[in-house]
Amino acid sequence: MIHVVLPADLPFTGGVTRVEVDASNLKGLIVALEQRFPGLGDHLDRKMAFAVNGEIHQDAWFEALDDGSEVVVLPKIGGG
Repeated sequence: MIHVVLPADLPFTGGVTRVEVDASNLKGLIVALEQRFPGLGDHLDRKMAFAVNGEIHQDAWFEALDDGSEVVVLPKIGGG
């Protein structure tokens, strides 16, 4: 299982901040979270980044996840 930490103010989750899902990569994690929280997948895809075991990834959908990995969902950092 992948341990997922979600922001408390993330839409569609009803304030849930911790869940566990089965996924082998970040794209699978998004799909699993969409199934649990309908509407969340697109929001994650467009506006959020992921820290996998402390390393931040943006748009790395096929980043491998190992059983027991921790994924922290956080806002993408914008800039110019």
